[in-house]
Amino acid sequence: MTPDPLDPFDPTLGRRRFLQVGAAGAFLCTIGGERISVAKRGDAAKADAAAAKVARPTALTAATKAKKPVEATELQTYVTPSPQPGGRVVEHWIQATTVRWTIVPSKRDDWHDMAIGGNTTFTATVYQEMTEGFAAALGPAAIPGPTLHAEVGDTLVVHFRNALTGKLAQPVTMHPHGVKYNPEYDGVYLGQYTRAGGFISPGEEFKYTWECVPESVGAWPYHDHGPNHTLNTFRGMFGSIVIREKGETVPAVEQSLFLHQLQPPVTGLSRAFQCINGRAYAGNTPILRGKVGQEIAFHVFGMDNNFHDFHIHGHRWKDDAGGFVDTPSVGPNETTSVRFVEDNPGRWLYHCHVFAHQDMGMAGWYLVE
Repeated sequence: MTPDPLDPFDPTLGRRRFLQVGAAGAFLCTIGGERISVAKRGDAAKADAAAAKVARPTALTAATKAKKPVEATELQTYVTPSPQPGGRVVEHWIQATTVRWTIVPSKRDDWHDMAIGGNTTFTATVYQEMTEGFAAALGPAAIPGPTLHAEVGDTLVVHFRNALTGKLAQPVTMHPHGVKYNPEYDGVYLGQYTRAGGFISPGEEFKYTWECVPESVGAWPYHDHGPNHTLNTFRGMFGSIVIREKGETVPAVEQSLFLHQLQPPVTGLSRAFQCINGRAYAGNTPILRGKVGQEIAFHVFGMDNNFHDFHIHGHRWKDDAGGFVDTPSVGPNETTSVRFVEDNPGRWLYHCHVFAHQDMGMAGWYLVE
């Protein structure tokens, strides 16, 4: 059996070769159920073109054409949930769009006081918050997308519009973690079994409804899960959902931080960057700020193929098991929430403690008055 040099899941590859392939930036995306290896910018463009041509699937039609019996699951219908007693409908208008995004705006690494040369701007696909009815932009088109807040008992209602145009125009979705939803609101492309919310073509709109149940308390990611979700998520189509207990106090300082890489097959740039919220190197990544006595909460997400960890100098906090930590790990789409009462003023470094990641940009400043 001949190994596929671009396929890190090839069973003939050993662990060392798997790591070599991953380091080189090769990865897979799925278009209409077909695996496509993406190792250079040209292949990424081909994947986008393939995704744009995927026809809207209909399970019933597909089964009829194949003269196969239709599964009962495809015939089921679902009721849109309402808030629990005392809960609210929390509405958002969010569109998928593109933005020219600069990874190192200052062109410097403020930590090491050195210049970062070369082009760092590419076309990102992102989620943008809009006013009611998509009348105007409520926030910038940025990496990550807006943070959605709700409490137990609420329903999150997201009016979603696919505003992708040009070469990146393709069907996309919003797929949430943590909240409860029925199959219509899963936001996932399932080939011939795709439900309504799993395939939103350019120019179309869809309304997702997600329930905030007691088990939803915490911080969770959302991201594209359409036919080309791997590439679109790697380009910046992700954001966070924070669900609290009913009446829970909001921390004085709270921020979502996504640890992820931006690689040449996605960006078309000449090198890879290790990023926090789409930026690389201290002075470009988010500058976190707090004051002594404040309750601090940072929600840290892994949003690529790698395992990362999160370290703040001069601080430690309790994990879910009650033990003190200062460098918890996060894998792909995992979350760790960092919570403490600030008691240590000064300028502090925060970073991923995977040394290759920190040295390629995954670091920033935490300033405490």
